[in-house]
Amino acid sequence: MSESAVSKYEALVGAEPPAEGRILFDTACVLGGSIAGLLTARVLSDHARQVVIVERDEVSTAGRSRPGVPQDQHLHGLLPPITLWIERWLPGLTRELQDLGATAVGNDNVFFAFDGHSLAPNGADRRGLAVGRPLLEARIRARVTALPNVSVLPARAMGLRYDDGAVNAVRYVEDEVEGVLKADFVVDAMGRSSRLSDWVGQDGYDQPRLERLDVPINYATALFERPVKAADLDMATAVAIFSPASDSGGVSAAVANAIEGEQWIVTLAGYGDDRPGTTVDDFRAACAKLPAVFAEATSGVVTRDVATYRLADSRRRHFTGLRHFPARLVSAGDAVASFNPVYGQGMSSAALQASCLSSYLTGDPDLDSAATDFFDLQQLVVDATWTVSAGGDAARLDAMNDVEVPEDVLQQRWAMDQVVGATLVDGSIAWAFSDVQTMLRHPETLADPVLLDRAIAANDAARGV
Repeated sequence: MSESAVSKYEALVGAEPPAEGRILFDTACVLGGSIAGLLTARVLSDHARQVVIVERDEVSTAGRSRPGVPQDQHLHGLLPPITLWIERWLPGLTRELQDLGATAVGNDNVFFAFDGHSLAPNGADRRGLAVGRPLLEARIRARVTALPNVSVLPARAMGLRYDDGAVNAVRYVEDEVEGVLKADFVVDAMGRSSRLSDWVGQDGYDQPRLERLDVPINYATALFERPVKAADLDMATAVAIFSPASDSGGVSAAVANAIEGEQWIVTLAGYGDDRPGTTVDDFRAACAKLPAVFAEATSGVVTRDVATYRLADSRRRHFTGLRHFPARLVSAGDAVASFNPVYGQGMSSAALQASCLSSYLTGDPDLDSAATDFFDLQQLVVDATWTVSAGGDAARLDAMNDVEVPEDVLQQRWAMDQVVGATLVDGSIAWAFSDVQTMLRHPETLADPVLLDRAIAANDAARGV
């Protein structure tokens, strides 16, 4: 295990905002008003006299869906760690969301099952939050844009300008009129379809390498009425995960969250040709084959019909090791790495990347050179997330397609299978695994030989060996 990677990761997990920010820029610019862009703008507000968010979508704070976020119709939620991380930057946000109808999630009101086996919660009662994405993004936007030095430019970014190897302006179009915004630091938060790589390549700089993992996954989501006092379903979140060998009717993951508006939002996911239903009848039929909680959650009146979404791949862009890249320019969020949402790690990754930026700017950054120190920290976060999500997806797809797998990879997957299997019978292993899944701990902590030996022993005991 690399102690340096683990210790650096844990330092980011526990990082607090600076007590007093040091002003480094007159103007900082964030390209994109997503949650990653908004958290980035909050970090920059400690270091710039003004922060300008360039966002082409209407920046509503009323909780409406945004055209640039097609996945916002599907289930989102704040895992326990991210509620802590977001609270550090936006104190009181969790309470505000609960006052608007979001539901706190803890050991007393969560259901989790793997291949049909329900797991009892173990360890400390960390609180998450069940909330719809439009409301969550709207309230984060309202809080960030209320800061006195943060504003929004309703425009589309079109490119960059440079001076002596450093970005010094953003080109944009607003109402079909071209403009130029002078900027001392720029963050690309334009999402998984970011055009930054093309821009810097056309301008003579190195392009970050794009890595893709084909993950043809299909989502179906619907909303149902939730009685204020449901005697037969007193919980906030239900999660069911299924291995490739399970008999789940093509559903690989199912999640139900009790959200604002006294509603259940239920999302089903399937890989490849498995599509978990495009009609309400099909959707309910699929839920009837899952743990009973899902049939209960979908039994009420439909408040929003089934919405579907297909994700073709997970992808990441590698910014480390570039020999010629502009200074005063970084990327964040899905513009760097876009993961399979089944694992629920996208917003957590964005929050930790914000901590990376804060750590970089509160240090002694060399702003006349490429932000190498930031990219190294960011890679630590992205590697950790990619290991969990892409590793799990690769194993599933290899099994589905009967792919011949190298022996060393088989050994790694066998070890992980031992850990996952032991979560059903050993509470301490379940909690260690949960810490990694929710990004509180680095994945390398699961490679501890002591933990693996304990997992093997627990599985042997469960089988009566």
